[in-house]
Amino acid sequence: MPIPKKNQVVGIDIGSHSIKVAEIEDSNKGMILKNFGMIGLPHDAIVEGSIKEMQIVSAALKNLFKNLRIKNKNVATSISGYSVIVKKITIPQKGEEDLEGSIQGEAEQYIPFDINDVNLDFQILPSQKEETEEEEKEELMDVLLVAAKKDIVEEYISLFHLTELNPIVLDIDAFALQNALEISDHEQSGCHALVHIGAQQLTINVIRDGTSIFTRDSSYGGSQITSEIQNKLNISYEQAENIKLGGKPIETSQRPIFEEIFSSTVTKWTQEIKRALEFVATTFGDIEVENILVSGGSCLIPGLIKYLGLETGLKIEILNPFANLEIKEKLFDTGYLNYTAPMAVISIGLALRSIGDR
Repeated sequence: MPIPKKNQVVGIDIGSHSIKVAEIEDSNKGMILKNFGMIGLPHDAIVEGSIKEMQIVSAALKNLFKNLRIKNKNVATSISGYSVIVKKITIPQKGEEDLEGSIQGEAEQYIPFDINDVNLDFQILPSQKEETEEEEKEELMDVLLVAAKKDIVEEYISLFHLTELNPIVLDIDAFALQNALEISDHEQSGCHALVHIGAQQLTINVIRDGTSIFTRDSSYGGSQITSEIQNKLNISYEQAENIKLGGKPIETSQRPIFEEIFSSTVTKWTQEIKRALEFVATTFGDIEVENILVSGGSCLIPGLIKYLGLETGLKIEILNPFANLEIKEKLFDTGYLNYTAPMAVISIGLALRSIGDR
């Protein structure tokens, strides 16, 4: 049975470089891509997840909805970075209703913010291992705790109200990535590291048999390269961005400067990813990450995938969220979708929140 339209939401990924919007329709024949598009933002409109230029971001979002002729005003978005804490905790067994009442007390010892300054949510995790006798005696359970700073949440709600949209779901980037994996054509069982590299944010989510076991956000991204080019050549941010994206050829005399910028920045990203994988290996001794699925605009930087593969010794693949969706060729340019697929991952993951929402 197709889901009634009122249960569907539009997925909106608000990045610091661009806004991505996706709409998916569930039909008897499977999931259909109804809409996808993106629009650029000035580089200082959103800084570290905080909306600095509310009117500019709202106008861009309005334009995108208008150009894509999207009528649905119910939306899902996500946040990430320093304003979000995701923590797996182990506590004595209790029912969901009991946990609802006591979660604030449980969370206080794990959250480095004032508990009154955050919105809390939780998910009871399925047991990943055989219980020991001691655990059976104590009856312990694993809970995924998510805390988001209220001031950032309120910024996003204000943005949607200004844009005359109705925020239904506020997710986090790491979980939207996981949603996108679930409809991709990649293997679902086993252990996979999802790595999303945007303009200002690097998000890692390690998934084991469909359950997230580790997430981390770091302030790394493609805008670091742009800023370095800008500073070394004393040019504007826009000119530097154009050079980075290959819009302007690099002069021979400048080539060593670029190679140094790329290699030093990409090395930092790779070290951050390796640190996360080493933490997973030492924390969960029985787990072996099988591959890394990359996404985000910055994963397209030439040489990154090869370098990451050499450094980690793992197979690196680009996560394509469109792979298992039905695409009507008269509505979409397949070349455009293939190119934008890594950038579309979070918006597609959010648009899926309308389909059997959990």
